Amino acid sequence: MALSKIDVANMLTGLVPNDNTIRRKNAKPIIINGNMAVAQRATSATGKTGTGYYTCDRINCEINSIGTYTITQESLTSGNAFNNGFANAWRIDTTTADASPSANDYLFLNTILEGQDLQLFKKGTSNAQKFTLAFWVKSNKTGTGNVNFRDRDNARFIGGTYTISSADTWEHKVVNFAADTTGAFADDNGGSLEIEWWLDGGSNFNTGATPTAWEAFSHADRNPSGTLDIADNTANDWAITGIQLEVGEFSSTTLPPFQHESFGDNLSRCQRYFNILMNSGTERTDSINAHIHDNDTMRGSIHFPVEMRSTPSVTSSSSGSADHWRYISNGINTNYGSAITMSASSKSAQFTLVDTGGTNVQSNVNEPGQIFNNTTSCFLKIDAEL
Repeated sequence: MALSKIDVANMLTGLVPNDNTIRRKNAKPIIINGNMAVAQRATSATGKTGTGYYTCDRINCEINSIGTYTITQESLTSGNAFNNGFANAWRIDTTTADASPSANDYLFLNTILEGQDLQLFKKGTSNAQKFTLAFWVKSNKTGTGNVNFRDRDNARFIGGTYTISSADTWEHKVVNFAADTTGAFADDNGGSLEIEWWLDGGSNFNTGATPTAWEAFSHADRNPSGTLDIADNTANDWAITGIQLEVGEFSSTTLPPFQHESFGDNLSRCQRYFNILMNSGTERTDSINAHIHDNDTMRGSIHFPVEMRSTPSVTSSSSGSADHWRYISNGINTNYGSAITMSASSKSAQFTLVDTGGTNVQSNVNEPGQIFNNTTSCFLKIDAEL
């Protein structure tokens, strides 16, 4: 069937029809890395007892005094999620159980969105929009889970629930949320909206009721319906993929299809919040340009792959040994064990590397060269996460 001019225009602008009736208002997925394809930090993280972005980009795991976990980017080769186009998932496995969490203990994952990316919701206006969250989920446990939206600009909150009906089976969930005419999202790069999936928690978070309408934020209402309790046994696991957020109210039959981006586009959007450099894992395959500044000091600059959300923090590896980094230029081949220090903006960073071993290269001031990763454990982490 030939496409009309309207259909072609809609496809170019991202207003893609579903069954010729549903047209999106967003050209790109609202959720970044919803298919869990990008995992810049690692594909597996073991022994986790605290909060962090461990594997899949843009997915943060909040852990407070409630067991120990292995978190992975799981590769899918079968099942309903795989059959619907998803090759990866974010997965958590309990390795040390806590069947009796204290009142303030918690376990949940979240993703946080910038306010300037949420203006199409028209929140805080008379034209505020309803919205729909959909995702694929699997666990060895059946039961009810809480999934919530937290407006961090206005301290407001709304909750929903989903039910895992069959153990160890990928199930697709669609959860509807009401519009909110109170409290607009800030139109800036701050973290305005947090989406959280609760997996376990103490009594401070489950003594209220799941709010099906927007209300003032309350800790007691965050996990009142949750029965999954992933922390209670080392046999437990829980996994998610295919997260999508849509403006409007949809059912499982009217939901627009998941927007699969190219891996490059997805990676680029993730790198706005985090990227890692000089970490190929193979010695002397990554390099950055530098020059000799003065006695034993190398300086240079790095331009980030994309502009960061804000001025990032920069962390450099340092083994403490004399051969962690290597500087190579005409006639000079020097090893360094110290960390690289940086002064960054949202687009680039100026860096300094000092040879604490005392090799004098002052006679070669301003000579250009390159700094290489000289061990497999090198890295530069550029972080502007919300």
